Amino acid sequence: MAREKDHLLRGGIGMTSQRTRERLIERLYDEGLSNARVLEVIRRTPRHLFVDEALAHRAYEDTALPIGHNQTISQPYIVGRMTELLLAGGPLDKVMEIGTGSGYQTAVLAQLVERVFSVERIQSLQDRAKERLVELKLRNVVFRWGDGWEGWPALAPYNGILVTAAATEVPQALLDQLAPGGRLVIPVGAGDVQQLMLIVREENGFSRHLLDAVRFVPLRNGPLA
Repeated sequence: MAREKDHLLRGGIGMTSQRTRERLIERLYDEGLSNARVLEVIRRTPRHLFVDEALAHRAYEDTALPIGHNQTISQPYIVGRMTELLLAGGPLDKVMEIGTGSGYQTAVLAQLVERVFSVERIQSLQDRAKERLVELKLRNVVFRWGDGWEGWPALAPYNGILVTAAATEVPQALLDQLAPGGRLVIPVGAGDVQQLMLIVREENGFSRHLLDAVRFVPLRNGPLA
């Protein structure tokens, strides 16, 4: 079993083949992703480990997939797009992720920034995500089971904050936890009307930039075992 898992991590055959991953990277580039470091991390991160075995054959499609608890793993383009936006201001030392989910976005961030602090309200999802990151030997992530609307104030401020669920409005707590010059990437809206927003903490307040139309699961209150 261990040998088979090692083979999967290296990207052996079929759904995990290098050719399959390369096709995904070509598509993401054609769709507008241009950060070479982000594309390389997506290329080498085994997305099939972050979905149920029954869906593993679809892991390298550019689509969101269910992960249980009415949650999804974001499509690779959105993962890349949000990561690019976060990194556009320069290297990041300390990033908070709201919504660990499957751990896929967490794994991508962990390979591009110094430290990731990930908050998830559904404990069982986060427990599985922890196991996956251990398998991948990604050790620069700290997890918190809690309410994403509240963030993680005890460890603030953060140079970057990335939110993987749609808030009806930007949580004030997250703005408060953003360091000067820091960047917050968050989907805002409800139902089918959501937009990706980039917020930068400037010297005299916050600048807000509305970007792509997106579709995320809602950002809900309160932890759930």
